[in-house]
Amino acid sequence: MGECEIQLESDFDFVEMSFDGNTVVSENRHLKLALLPTQMRVHSWRYRYVKRIIDIIGAVLMIAISFVPGVLIAAAVALTSRGSVFYRELRVGRGGRPFQIWKFRSMHAARASQEPSTSAQSRGVLLHWRIHKIEHDPRITAVGGFLRRWSLDELPQLFNVLRGEMSLIGPRPVVEAEIPLYGNLRHYYLVAAPGLSGLWQVSGRSNVTFAVRANLDASYVANWSLLTDLSIICRTIPAVLGRVGAR
Repeated sequence: MGECEIQLESDFDFVEMSFDGNTVVSENRHLKLALLPTQMRVHSWRYRYVKRIIDIIGAVLMIAISFVPGVLIAAAVALTSRGSVFYRELRVGRGGRPFQIWKFRSMHAARASQEPSTSAQSRGVLLHWRIHKIEHDPRITAVGGFLRRWSLDELPQLFNVLRGEMSLIGPRPVVEAEIPLYGNLRHYYLVAAPGLSGLWQVSGRSNVTFAVRANLDASYVANWSLLTDLSIICRTIPAVLGRVGAR
């Protein structure tokens, strides 16, 4: 796969982020770029039309290939734990538009379906769990752990790609509470469609900090090209097989 790799240059310094108790603290003093360039490739016809055609063709092929495994996964989830086979969650899409993301349920139903509390303390705890994923998470079922290690829980997101809510390649889809953590880089996230895979997924996933992830998302958007997408697609396969940062 080496011939598919390209080197991305970035003008972004890392955004320093930490947790003070249950409160998220974001420090943007090291941020170089606060404004979006007026001319960006993600506004081009290649991004809007060529990339969209590739997304549709790729999603249809992957759905066809994964249909039988998907049925087996659905049966395993249904037979080994109570609750729905699928898990839905509200995420932020391109332009700030919310959409329901689909996954195979990997957590115990009572915990997967918990609504976030309105208290700042509870939101801080939930955000901490989301960003700092731990090994041996007690909320995850045995089947769910297997699905997460091999990224199989995300197969239903291919339908999000077909609907145009996501792309095969793009920034990692986030919940609304995570948007402020991007600081001034949030505009780079919002201008592109979230991706099934992306720079974060092939650069260590949960092994990297949220600050690095934000910079990877911004770098992808600022330097987007079809060649970049091809490179990430080529790097996604060994990243999934190697289970790098999968939790």
